Amino acid sequence: MKEKKGIFQRFLDIVERVGNRLPDPFILFVLLAFLMIIISWIFSMFDASVVHPGTGEDTPIKSLVSGEGVQFILTSMIENFTGFAPLGIVLAMMLGIGLTERVGLLDYAIRKTILKSPPVLITYTVVFVGILGNLASDAAIVLIPPLAAIVFYKIGRHPLAGLAAGYAGAGAGFTANLFVAGTDALLAGISTEAAAIIDDTITVTPVDNWFFNIVSVFVLTVVGGLITTRFIEPRLGKYEGDAVEEDNTEELPNARKGFINALLAGVAYIALLVVVIFLPNSPLRNEDGGIVPSPFLDGIVPIILIFFIIIGVSFGMTVGRIKSGKDISNYMADSIKEMGGYIVLVFAIAQFIAYFNWSNLGTWVAVNGADFLSSINFTGMGLIIGYIIFTALLNFLITSGSAKWAIEAPIFIPMFMQLGYHPAFTQVAYRVADSSTNIMTPLFPYMVIILSFMRKYDKKANIGTYMSLMIPYTVSFLITWIILIVIFYYTGIPFGPGISANL
Repeated sequence: MKEKKGIFQRFLDIVERVGNRLPDPFILFVLLAFLMIIISWIFSMFDASVVHPGTGEDTPIKSLVSGEGVQFILTSMIENFTGFAPLGIVLAMMLGIGLTERVGLLDYAIRKTILKSPPVLITYTVVFVGILGNLASDAAIVLIPPLAAIVFYKIGRHPLAGLAAGYAGAGAGFTANLFVAGTDALLAGISTEAAAIIDDTITVTPVDNWFFNIVSVFVLTVVGGLITTRFIEPRLGKYEGDAVEEDNTEELPNARKGFINALLAGVAYIALLVVVIFLPNSPLRNEDGGIVPSPFLDGIVPIILIFFIIIGVSFGMTVGRIKSGKDISNYMADSIKEMGGYIVLVFAIAQFIAYFNWSNLGTWVAVNGADFLSSINFTGMGLIIGYIIFTALLNFLITSGSAKWAIEAPIFIPMFMQLGYHPAFTQVAYRVADSSTNIMTPLFPYMVIILSFMRKYDKKANIGTYMSLMIPYTVSFLITWIILIVIFYYTGIPFGPGISANL
């Protein structure tokens, strides 16, 4: 007898069916780009504008149908594509990951290490590592999900479940961490500037949300693991696809020696980095001698790329799969060949995002939405929850966390300070809303790369499949974070050193 599905699973079925009937992602973003052109023209006809809260300048909606707009479309098309930030990150990371995969290192490491871990812990480990991955900024979103998919495949579980768990941790759990990351410094600086509108003596530091972030890591790890095992895997069922991950190390007699050499080379590289970082006047530290922010964090993608190349080459030379420099370039070229579909998608999504930003539609929606929320005149926790939901929805229009905060902070921090709330508390509310819905918005630039990874295991996977897997994580993470904020708020637990909800 077929097991009866619950209401939520039936809802996800509907999302998947409807979503998969949408056009191919490339065509969809082409249509969305044309839609932006039409909307910008309509808004400009009514002389729509908004006062930018950061600059105080009147910001009109610019029409893409105008002479200026046509010039922008034609002259920026190539730059939109080549300047699309995630494109370089993804392709660079895949050079290193692809090399280690093709020489057999990833396969061997997974079989000999991770696969020996208790199966019950693997899911939670994937989510945990994904959350901590924001130390490597956006590189974690590219690195962790495909590796998690391979791990799940190797232990006989559905690879898309591993992919979803890793992506949820790295994407939706982006703001949480056990350590102070670059995001903390970036947002704190914007918050301090916004607080100065009311009180220029208040400073928001990078550690003001630290305690909350630490608790969030462990709570979200549990929630993400449960969502994966209780909702995602039962929904996906048993994986019956092709064996896409070939076991290519069994025939290598020196595989163990190669793994040891790769490990030693990787440790030596990390040790060298540590030495350089702690040298007096290190070029990897900032002017004040700190790490957050610093050239080290700004350069984390090439640093990780070099790490993968070093361990990949060490393993490949030991097992005989790399005999010359030509072998290295051939393996890297093979890994880029698989990214062809992603590159095509990026061309379309880059144009859509560029049109949306250039027309100022995102700023108009953000500011007017904020004004409406403040006019509701909520107080207490109802106001905070309303603000969280508003920001979560706004993430579907503006995905850049720093850009959105630069718009929201001058509005909401002064407003909430008038009600007695600390700027760092407002910043926490913003961060949880922004982070939890990252993986749901089609504007999130890494959606297309995850779709590419999904199609490696399921050729029929489309936007509907993607959304049906991501919704449970987004909803559960957002609800969990709201509950955490309520607990911190009413129990008086500090959000960071000496930081409470109230001034």
